[in-house]
Amino acid sequence: MRAGVAFRNESKLGPYERALREAGIEPVRIPLDTPPPVESLDGLVLAGGTDINPARYGQQPAPETDQPDDQRDEVETRLLEGALAQGIPVLAICRGMQLFNVVHGGTLIQHLPAGGAHQVKQPDAVAHNVRVARGTRLAAILGEGDHGVNSRHHQAVDRPGRGLIVAAIAPDGVIEALERPGDSFAVAVEWHPEDRIFASAGDRKLFEAFAAALSAAPAARL
Repeated sequence: MRAGVAFRNESKLGPYERALREAGIEPVRIPLDTPPPVESLDGLVLAGGTDINPARYGQQPAPETDQPDDQRDEVETRLLEGALAQGIPVLAICRGMQLFNVVHGGTLIQHLPAGGAHQVKQPDAVAHNVRVARGTRLAAILGEGDHGVNSRHHQAVDRPGRGLIVAAIAPDGVIEALERPGDSFAVAVEWHPEDRIFASAGDRKLFEAFAAALSAAPAARL
């Protein structure tokens, strides 16, 4: 099984690749200059990184918003749209969740208050809880109710995109997970599960569920 991970900074790929391999998935690096056709992959991971260009959701940039990486936004948008159209499983993480939402017509909060629970730099530390909603795919994976997660993001989902379900929220109301129902696997989380696969049974289960979806997806697409 092979899952693609697009990247701008190669040095950031290690935790994603390690987590995928622990779940039995071979990571495939996707360079922005020469992305492969999405149908050559069994799954797609949208990783963390810089902020999405606010023009993609109809806003002007806030002072705190990163300079846009339009090439990455465009490449990952095409990959995501292709994966969703073909039923290829998708796991979106942090920036990836934000792009997942924008591609579905949603909007973002461009800056959360500095120094809060969503911006804890230690990768394996529990920053806050999220409450997983009953009846969601995420609840089937992690269990409904409260789960501790790490967190290092200054943007978040504002208005969820068309057809998406809010699967988890933080105590302060920040949306922490989205799902697209009806697909083999289309799950987005705002935290970084790749950093805690050895410390968190729930984060490991998320990658294992992604792997199970990859195993089932090829037959479903025939």
